[in-house]
Amino acid sequence: MALRLPTAKDLHRLAKANHFQLNDEEMESFQALIPSLFESYELLDQMPLPREPLKYRDRDPGRRPPRQEDPFNAIVRRCTLRGAPSGKLAGKRFGLKNNICVAGMPMSCGSLVLDGYIPDTDATIVTRLLGAGAEVVATLNLDNFAFSGAGDTSALGAVLNPHNLDHLAGGSSGGSAAALYYDDIDITIGGDQGGSIRIPASWCGVVGHKPTHGLVPYTGIVGIDNTFDHAGPMARTVADAALTLQVISGKDSLDPRQGEVPVQAYTEALGRGVKGLRIGVMTEGFGASGSEPDVDAAVRNAVAVFDSLGAQTTEVSVPDHREAGGIVWGLLAEGATALLQSNGMGYHWEGLYNPGLVETLGKSLRAQSNDLPPTVKLVLLVGSYMAERYHGRMYAKAQNLRRVLRAGYDRALGQVDILAMPTTPVKAHKHEPDLDTRGIIAHGWDMLGNTAPFDMTGHPAINIPCGKSDGLPVGLMLVGRHFDDATLFRAAQAFEQHVNWETL
Repeated sequence: MALRLPTAKDLHRLAKANHFQLNDEEMESFQALIPSLFESYELLDQMPLPREPLKYRDRDPGRRPPRQEDPFNAIVRRCTLRGAPSGKLAGKRFGLKNNICVAGMPMSCGSLVLDGYIPDTDATIVTRLLGAGAEVVATLNLDNFAFSGAGDTSALGAVLNPHNLDHLAGGSSGGSAAALYYDDIDITIGGDQGGSIRIPASWCGVVGHKPTHGLVPYTGIVGIDNTFDHAGPMARTVADAALTLQVISGKDSLDPRQGEVPVQAYTEALGRGVKGLRIGVMTEGFGASGSEPDVDAAVRNAVAVFDSLGAQTTEVSVPDHREAGGIVWGLLAEGATALLQSNGMGYHWEGLYNPGLVETLGKSLRAQSNDLPPTVKLVLLVGSYMAERYHGRMYAKAQNLRRVLRAGYDRALGQVDILAMPTTPVKAHKHEPDLDTRGIIAHGWDMLGNTAPFDMTGHPAINIPCGKSDGLPVGLMLVGRHFDDATLFRAAQAFEQHVNWETL
């Protein structure tokens, strides 16, 4: 199909959007020059894209299960995608957050805006899972465009908490946490930009690991900002999470988020116990405004277990932690706005682009933006205003200040091996279907205080369930040095093996 040339009206409109005017001579000259420029675009448009053939073709997109088969509303589709006949993950059944590209499988990111989109390629981590013998059996529900930590903004409905259906599973990877309570799903993959793996892991009582930034390739996954996009494993056991990370981590030449990627033998860290490990209980992770005292108490009781297992625990302080919200918001609002305004693509990076997703999202955003959730609408309004009014200065300042924040945690991690604190300051929110806009936004972002800073600094962090209060799980978060994810698995498994968290 021939590309349409811009009209004079288009050129005047675009000039105004770029803050200049066209005089008659310029208009005449540009209209004469543009057809020859578009000959190059026509040539580009006719060039076939190179595509790697799908190695694993045994796949069935399946169906959306009826609610009686999915009481938590965790599953978008039951599906079948079989990988290699043998490997480290042979026999393991996986669910994937529905912002991860799987060729032939509908992917909506929990939004009506992408309803009907079907990727034509697999994300890098999908290829790695299949190559290790995994079977993908479900795609999983998530908050609308992954912009909430509560679990209730998906166009497919809220994800409910397996421990109490009157409460939410958390977000944005709520389906990836709740689905682990189904017998036919062993391990899931979630994504994390503000806590979206660890929040639902905490609220649902499962293991959720946010790897060091860049350790796991993000190629083929819908993100928010290249500088803090993370994907990682969620599981019922630490061992399954460590095994999964061992398979999906490592260098991918198609992912611009990665630099050097030192990997570890994560499963070999298991079973070593915690004797001699130094665990710093981070003062600023407790007692924040809005914290629930029973959550803080349960986490402190859990930390005491490490003492009994031979670790050395001590209080440490990182004052900048309490002020990290300014950096988080400075990066999130303009970063997400820039990505959405470029149709989910961004510019100026070398790697694998997804033209089909870019075109689908671009068309849908122009036709269906009213279907965006309040969280995304607010981010777009504020991000656009800040970029227009302050010309990117606040985003640039936040990017520079994240190094200061990172250095503060690194200083503490020079004194101890691991930082410990509550994953979320509160237990799972009650499901309130009739919340107004202000309520949806407030309870979608009020649990990020301990999780989001480590997305900005890239430190690895893991949630392990450490207790229950009022029938709802409480999560302990352990944070480690960059690319020392193995030590987190070591400590988390030692706790897991010695504690029945549901009775602690």
